[in-house]
Amino acid sequence: MRLSILFVTLLIVGSVAGIVAPAQLNGAGSVKSADIREINLDGLKKILQRDPKDTRPLLINFWATWCDPCRDEFPDLVKIDADYPAARLNFVAVSLDEVADIKTAVPKFLKEMKATMPVVLLNVNDPEPAIKVVDAAWDGQLPATFLYDKDGHVVFRHFGRIKPEELRAAIDKTVSSKK
Repeated sequence: MRLSILFVTLLIVGSVAGIVAPAQLNGAGSVKSADIREINLDGLKKILQRDPKDTRPLLINFWATWCDPCRDEFPDLVKIDADYPAARLNFVAVSLDEVADIKTAVPKFLKEMKATMPVVLLNVNDPEPAIKVVDAAWDGQLPATFLYDKDGHVVFRHFGRIKPEELRAAIDKTVSSKK
């Protein structure tokens, strides 16, 4: 059922190119709506590409404001983002909300959460290629969290609400082995 909801939601939105940009904070210390970029499949692939000079692990969380488990886990992700600065961990939150929500529901939620990590909104006609680009083991369930090592290999994946201690352990192990 969740997979169907994800597919229907993603099929509603059209494909628009975009890029990831570091989040800019507004006066309240949260992401501004202007900093939430739309990305398409190519934009997602760019996020997943590993620059050989960048030895930071890449943490990606797929979520949506309409997904209750996503909303429930988001405070834990905000804490993890605060504890692992961008110099140690590349963290991108990928919203699967509708494009119309990029200036309304998504920034409102991020402000409530006091989120500061880079956020993009994935806008694709067919979600299946995007799902398979991220991880062949993923069926599209939300929330979904993936940690990639410096070589682009998935070293941690979790479908559903994360267990913060498990994610932190995986991040610590990957950060310490990034040399």
